Amino acid sequence: MLYPVLEIRDLDDVTPVLDAAIRLDSFDLAVFVSPNAIEKALALILARRTWPGGLRVAALGKSSERELERHGIREVLSPPLRFDSDALLELPELTAVAGKRVIIFRGDGGREVLGDTLKARGAAIEYVTCYRRARPQLDPSPLLKLWEVGQLDAVTLTSSEGLRNFHEMVGRLGRAWLKKTPAFVPHQRIAEQALALGLGKVIPTAPGDDGLMAGLVQYFASHGNSRPN
Repeated sequence: MLYPVLEIRDLDDVTPVLDAAIRLDSFDLAVFVSPNAIEKALALILARRTWPGGLRVAALGKSSERELERHGIREVLSPPLRFDSDALLELPELTAVAGKRVIIFRGDGGREVLGDTLKARGAAIEYVTCYRRARPQLDPSPLLKLWEVGQLDAVTLTSSEGLRNFHEMVGRLGRAWLKKTPAFVPHQRIAEQALALGLGKVIPTAPGDDGLMAGLVQYFASHGNSRPN
């Protein structure tokens, strides 16, 4: 069952993105922090101009690479194993950035570690917000019913913000069930957040959808059809 815990909304004012589009040729590197950032930013930018041939692009994860390729942008800098800012910052192209101008496309209020680290390495950083995130207003009753009849064996959570939203959205009864339900997460940071919220069965997996699927298969091959008590 799909239960969206993050709602991606368009900006009320797209002027900063359009302004960035005009000045793209002045940057040395463009970083997209998510597939949503790619979709929202490029929908505005490529409707007005072509992507500069000399502007390198960095992104996180295979989904982002596929989204960029869909827009005709290839040869993307992307960490091969871990899909997070720390792994991106380990790439040689992002260690030697002194004197470089870097533009970072993201949602509202993202983590600052990427920009702060590049700035400490001597780069000039500019953030461009290209979408807003919100908590969906969804009825948790279908989930609660599945838990009640023993048909919800696990949950997958792909971001810390989504985890926090989910924790609030399911209400007090849902949180009681959630504490006893295996929760699969593709990053240690999300696992730490889940444990801090009181989840009792947190299973970190390899990154991405493939990592989550492999973790689910391995877990239930070992545990059978065990359900929360």
